[in-house]
Amino acid sequence: MIRLLLILLVALLLGTGLSLGLAYDLGYIRISLGNYLVETNFWVGLGLFLLLVVLGVFLVNTSRRLRQGSGMLSGWFARSGERRARRRTTRGLLALAEGNWPRARKLLSSSAAHADTPLINYLAAAHAAFESGDYEAVDELLRKGFESTPGSNMAVGLTQAQLQLAGDRPEQALATLLRLRKESPHHPFVLKLLKNAYLRLEDWRELSRLIPELRKRNVLPETELNELERQVWHNLLEKAAEDCERKQRDNPEASLKTLTHLWDEMPGFVRRDEFTIRDYARLLARLGDEAQAETLLRKVLRHHWSDELINLYGRLQGTEPEEQLLIAEQWLKDRPNNAELLLALGRLSLRNELWGKAREYFETSLKLHRKRETLAELSRLNAHMGQEEASIKLMMQGLEADHGLPELPMPRA
Repeated sequence: MIRLLLILLVALLLGTGLSLGLAYDLGYIRISLGNYLVETNFWVGLGLFLLLVVLGVFLVNTSRRLRQGSGMLSGWFARSGERRARRRTTRGLLALAEGNWPRARKLLSSSAAHADTPLINYLAAAHAAFESGDYEAVDELLRKGFESTPGSNMAVGLTQAQLQLAGDRPEQALATLLRLRKESPHHPFVLKLLKNAYLRLEDWRELSRLIPELRKRNVLPETELNELERQVWHNLLEKAAEDCERKQRDNPEASLKTLTHLWDEMPGFVRRDEFTIRDYARLLARLGDEAQAETLLRKVLRHHWSDELINLYGRLQGTEPEEQLLIAEQWLKDRPNNAELLLALGRLSLRNELWGKAREYFETSLKLHRKRETLAELSRLNAHMGQEEASIKLMMQGLEADHGLPELPMPRA
């Protein structure tokens, strides 16, 4: 009420002042513009001036409101685009999970530009393109993903390496992983994928250099690492033996340094491994150095018994067959019921031309364990000793065991 009275009072005063001012002649206003001359009463000129001021203020305010309105409109459009991108991204990820690769790739790549996390869209779209077999599109989508997000080099590179390995392109994967390893030498997942790439390429030498780092960073379980190390050195031994065989074809007197140096290079854990020792001894024997293989197995069997190694020991010809037999018979004192040792003793007895002793060892071994290998040895010995009937009987038993023949009635002789 008071505010209304004040407004009326101000209006009354202004009206009174204006009526008093109009009663006086304050002159006129003349404006000359080139050949044009404008004259008007002072009060009229003042009114026109005030009108122009009001009009100018109105235009300025209107322009400001229009600019604000266009900003709000563009913001609304932007928010609307983000909402559409989120919806398309969700549908694309669902299509990816369902195995609908073309749809997934289309939805994810088309919505990437407006997505909250464009890198996720591009990486998922690259997976869809890979499953569709379009490898060129994979590389292009990964490039866009890298450009969309600063600091995404590792994520993009790891995805690329995984897809290259899955697509049977180990050479490209290796190049990608070596580049990533320069940036992050101890990254566990880079090391793991690098192991997979070397395995695919059968690069056993590089794998042997990588294993200590895998072990240090706990990239794989201990048991898996041990198995991998056995596999690596087994293949390196085979390659070294092949190299020695090539040299022996050119020069029968060529040494076995390539193989023996590799054995010396092996970690202690591997040289104590039963299967690696067996492989190395077999390769030595294959290359003609049975004496060195026999010496190695003799040392190992003194401290670590192995049925598989004693079987191999019985097959080897050492430099002194008599001493070899005596040593094996000493082991029999501690293992009188070991069928494998008895089989080996039978073979060593044959090397010393102790036919009756060999036959006794084979027969005792058969009583403990009816093994086809022992049957074959005893059958062969009986045949050479003139006991053809016993030899044929053992041979038939071996054949029956080999083929799993059923029990059936047979005619009597």
